[in-house]
Amino acid sequence: MMKYISIALMALFLFASCAEQEQEEVEMEYQTQSEDKAVAVLHATEGNSAEGTVVFTQTDEGVRVEASISGLEANSMHGFHIHEFGDCRADDGTSAAGHFNPEEMEHGGPDDDVRHVGDLGNLESDEDGNANVDFVDPRLQLSGMTSIMGRGVIVHAGEDDLESQPTGDAGARLSCGVIGVANPDY
Repeated sequence: MMKYISIALMALFLFASCAEQEQEEVEMEYQTQSEDKAVAVLHATEGNSAEGTVVFTQTDEGVRVEASISGLEANSMHGFHIHEFGDCRADDGTSAAGHFNPEEMEHGGPDDDVRHVGDLGNLESDEDGNANVDFVDPRLQLSGMTSIMGRGVIVHAGEDDLESQPTGDAGARLSCGVIGVANPDY
């Protein structure tokens, strides 16, 4: 009888070990997917028409940022930032708060050593009011201390002068989106 109990316990232990290993593999796959690609769908704030999509892809050099925005004034410059909160509930986008700045730096341009993590510079619209950018930002990360996951993306009404404190004097918020986990199949 003791022999059968021992065999049953060993079988139960092996089954539990296999299930635990399978769960760890699923969690690892999920974690890898969720940290490789993110997306923000931008919606116009009240009275504005700017909308679009920003895709963030983790690379060895930082995060690749691919943005496609429409509904902007033709041939114009617009501040483009990651903001502290992924909260677009306010009609004017102010619920996203200020620029994402976990290192407590001064505002600057995307190529400056001293800048907010969220300082992405400017978008330039074409004659149809569309702006497209594709660049890699070495300061951005999709995980860790400076993770942009769950943060807000804002397109501003005016040009970021890349130096005025604390925001670059870029004006009102035309659109707002929240950075979330991207569908890996899309």
